[in-house]
Formats: sequence, structure tokens, C-alpha cells
Amino acid sequence: MSPLPIGILASGTGTNFDAIAAAVQAGTLAADIRVVVCNRPGAKVLAKAEQLGIATITVEHRESPTRETFDSRIVEHLQAANVELVVMAGFDRIVTPVLLDAFPNRVVNIHPALLPAFKGLDAQTQAAEYGVRITGATVHLVDTDLDHGPIIVQAAVPVSPGDNAETVRLRILEQEHRIYPYAINLIAENRLRVEGRQVYIQPDGANSTEEPAAALISPPLQRTSR
Repeated sequence: MSPLPIGILASGTGTNFDAIAAAVQAGTLAADIRVVVCNRPGAKVLAKAEQLGIATITVEHRESPTRETFDSRIVEHLQAANVELVVMAGFDRIVTPVLLDAFPNRVVNIHPALLPAFKGLDAQTQAAEYGVRITGATVHLVDTDLDHGPIIVQAAVPVSPGDNAETVRLRILEQEHRIYPYAINLIAENRLRVEGRQVYIQPDGANSTEEPAAALISPPLQRTSR
């Protein structure tokens, strides 16, 4: 199976980029990171990608008069790199149909909450202040509504009374780094079928289920056969 050509959209430090790149290097993610597109000059993710020999492009959103023209510039770079899957990894811009129509059902995002709860910014703070006992992370397909598209994988983590937003953030982030490469690999292996809001995952008989400690992940992560 040929590696899936992916393009990563990022805006900041790039910890999810780190996890994805590490999974590619370890052989547990059948993907080829063709390009990292960033909207913020000097973001740490750019230096990280360059150190790994991955092409980087900076497209400043302030230089585009509309979200649509900004997205059209991004699409040009992604298509030039022959990208087949767009991975949003800490990308702080709301995307438009210009991008989504260019890559139908091929744009994914990770959100630090168990959607549909705590959409939007500061989901970790929302969870801590609300007093929930469980929160987590969600990998989903991106559609035209914010934090709304069909859900691929979720991981749950506990929240205790007195936990602050930073404690919750770090707890969630650990699981983000586990489930995002896994979800991308499901796409790379052509194991997803989307019907409306339902995402069905085709079984892989060569893999045995592996339930990670300290998190409920649905569907469970599976040990790779590679």
C-alpha cells in the first residue's frame, strides 16, 4: 500500500504535527507528509517540519481580503503538492467551502472535547468550569459548521473537582497525540465508510484490539501489523 499523501494545516507549536510525524517515522502511519501550510510566520511548527525535510509554506491570512480567497491560496499549495488528505493540526482559522469542496470528505480536524460538547475556543476551560467528570478529544471530518462533522474517533479522560484548564488541557493532549495518527491511518487504509453522520470502520482481521490505559477510546486503538 502506497503512503497516503497528506498536507498539514497548522498555526502554532505543532504538537499534533510532532505526533503525526513520529508515527510516520515509526511505520505505524502509512502517510507521506507532503507539505505543512501555516498562516503565522515564525510559528514553531515551521522549524520542526523543516528539520525533518518537509516542505513548508506560509500563507498569511491577513494578506487575503476574505476567508475564501485565503482558502483558495491554501488549496493551490495543497494541490501543487498532490495532497489527498488535509489534516488540521492546531489550525486557528475557520475553513470555507472553497477548501472543503476541493477535498470533499478529505479534511480532518481534532478538537479537545467530546463533541458535540464544548465547541469552539477554550474547550478545556469550558469543561473545567462546567464541572464535568469526563471530557476528551474528538477526531472528526470537517464540514461547513464549526466542530460539527462526522466523528471518527474519540478518547475520554477524567476531570476531577479542582482541576484547572491547564491540567485538563495536558490530559487531553496526551490522548490527542494517540488518536490523531490512528484516525489518519484508518483513512490511509481505506477503512472508513461515511453515511450521513455515521462513520463505519471496516475491521482489520490482522490486528488485535488494544485498550490503552487511562482513557476510553472508541473505537479502540489497534496494534499495527506492520
